[in-house]
Amino acid sequence: MGNPFDLTGRKALVTGGATGIGEGIALGLAAAGADVALTYRSHQPEEALASIGALGRKGAAVKADFTGLNQAGAEAVVRFAADALGGLDILVNNAGIIHREDSTDLALDDWQRVLSVNLDSVWLLSQAAGRRMVAQGSGKIVIVSSVLGAQGGLRVPAYAASKHAVLGLTKALCNEWAPQGVNVNSIAPGYTATDNTQALRDDPERSKALLDRIPAGRFADPSDIAGAAVFLASDAASYCHGSVVTVDGGWLAR
Repeated sequence: MGNPFDLTGRKALVTGGATGIGEGIALGLAAAGADVALTYRSHQPEEALASIGALGRKGAAVKADFTGLNQAGAEAVVRFAADALGGLDILVNNAGIIHREDSTDLALDDWQRVLSVNLDSVWLLSQAAGRRMVAQGSGKIVIVSSVLGAQGGLRVPAYAASKHAVLGLTKALCNEWAPQGVNVNSIAPGYTATDNTQALRDDPERSKALLDRIPAGRFADPSDIAGAAVFLASDAASYCHGSVVTVDGGWLAR
């Protein structure tokens, strides 16, 4: 029996793969043997692509803003990855945004912007990739949720709603596509050292309150999330359908 975690020859698309958790996942997949295409919006992809290349894997990047993404745009992103890499076996829906504001003051435009990126784009990209994967009889879709897919958080109602929603989407898609050989699963990261948590980590009181609750005693590094993505993208997870892998340092157990 070969290594069930080996991704040699697999072709992966990671959204938001130029920074943060997405970059950590992209590099983890490449280290396991996959060629990786990534999308980026404001963070330039050269460093991530250089790291993928240094691992001996092929990399590609396309600029994409997922606010207001439509079906044609989603298909174009998936087609770019498949054309650049010579196929598509893995989709990691990682790109996401957060907006912190008191719920009494949250504008509808800000609510809709978060849902557009965190939920609508996940659905559209999963649908576009899923068509290809169902047709080829195999594929792995990994959706990045959050511990706030199980909690409400503070001052992030749109983000929490979106992360709850993608867990429901994970289960709905797995019910349809598992019989077609396509695995759809989720990762729920805890508080991770990325741009999205910079404001929290820069606030001494909030940072201490968070760290006091995390049994591991630290924020996650993006590389900490990569192992779960490699697992769910690999043959080791061939019987995982609709699963949620929590990587939170023990946050939800507290």
